[in-house]
Amino acid sequence: MNKETDTTADVRNVVIVGSGVAGLSAAVYAARADLEPLVFEGPEPGGQLTLTTDVENYLGFPEGVGGMELIQNGKDQAERFSAKFTHGTVENATLAERPFELELSNGDTLQTRALIVASGASARWVGAENEDELMGYGLSTCATCDGAFHRGDDVLVIGGGDSAMEEALFLAKFADNVTIVHRREELRASEIMADRARDNETIEFRWNTELEAIHGSQEEGVTSATLVSHPDGYPAEKAATGVDVDRETVDVGGVFYAIGHTPNTEFLEGTAVDRDESGYLRTRTDDAGRATTETAVEGVFAAGDVADPHYQQAVTAAGTGSMAALDAEAHLETLERTEEAAFEIPL
Repeated sequence: MNKETDTTADVRNVVIVGSGVAGLSAAVYAARADLEPLVFEGPEPGGQLTLTTDVENYLGFPEGVGGMELIQNGKDQAERFSAKFTHGTVENATLAERPFELELSNGDTLQTRALIVASGASARWVGAENEDELMGYGLSTCATCDGAFHRGDDVLVIGGGDSAMEEALFLAKFADNVTIVHRREELRASEIMADRARDNETIEFRWNTELEAIHGSQEEGVTSATLVSHPDGYPAEKAATGVDVDRETVDVGGVFYAIGHTPNTEFLEGTAVDRDESGYLRTRTDDAGRATTETAVEGVFAAGDVADPHYQQAVTAAGTGSMAALDAEAHLETLERTEEAAFEIPL
C-alpha cells in the first residue's frame, strides 16, 4: 500500500475522483483551504485534455498551450499547496453512512468526510483503424476545441444526432466542406437541428456510410479517410459478415467524432447520488435558486464533464472544480460546527 492511500488510521477531509481540469481545479482550491485533498488520477490521468495537442481557448494562454502541459501545470500547482495524488481508481462507494467509505481498485478502502466527483465523461470512439495514433492529430472529439485548426480543410463529422449537427455547424465556419457521415438513412437529430445542417451550403451528407480507417501521421496530421457504404445501411456490420460493401478513400484534413460521451459514474451505482438517463450527475440549486455542485447526497459534489452533457469545455470544468471545492469547504465547516455543538456541556 503506498503512503498516499494508507488511511487506515485517519479519515480524509476531501477525496477528489478524477485528475482532469475539474479535479485539478478542485484540488488547488481545497489544498489552499488546508483540507489536504487526496486526488485519484484514475485510469486516464489528466482526462480528455491530454489528447489535445494545442489548447487555444483557455484563458491566460494567448499563444495557446499543449493539453498535456496545461494538465501538468495544474498538477504542479495543486501539489505546491500540498494536494496528494495517487494512481488508484475508486471502484465502489458507500455513501449511506458518515464518513463515506470508498473501495479502491487495489482492494483497499478509505474514508472521507467529503467527496468531489470529477471523473469526467469519455468520448465514444468509432473503432476505425489508426484512431489511437491520430487522436489529437487531426482526429478530435470536440469541434469547439479544435475547429479553428481546420480553416480551409475538408472535414468529416461522424454521427447522426444533435451533437453531430452542432459539430458540423460549428465546423462550417472554418472548413471548406463538412461531410456528415451516418450509418443509416435517417438522422437521430431533432428536426430543427437536422434542418439547420441541411440548409447550410457547406455541409453535405453521406448516408448509409461508416468510417473504416483514418490515414496520416502525427507529423502530417490526418490526410485521408476510408469510408464503407451499403445501400441498406450499417455497412461495417455487413462487411464483418462477408457482405460486399463499397469502399472509397477521400482526402480530408480532419475527422470529428460526434457519437456521444459516456460519463464515468459507474462507481456510484447503487448509491443515492442522482443521475440522469445517460448517467450524468444531477446537481442541486440552493434555497435562492442558484446553481451549486451539491448532489442528492449531502457531502458529495460534482464537477466538470461528469455533470455537464452540454458545454464540456476545459474552462467550464475548471470553474465547476473551484465551485465544488468551495462547496465542500462550506460543508466541512458546517459539519465541524455541528460536531462541536454536540459535545458542548450544558451549564
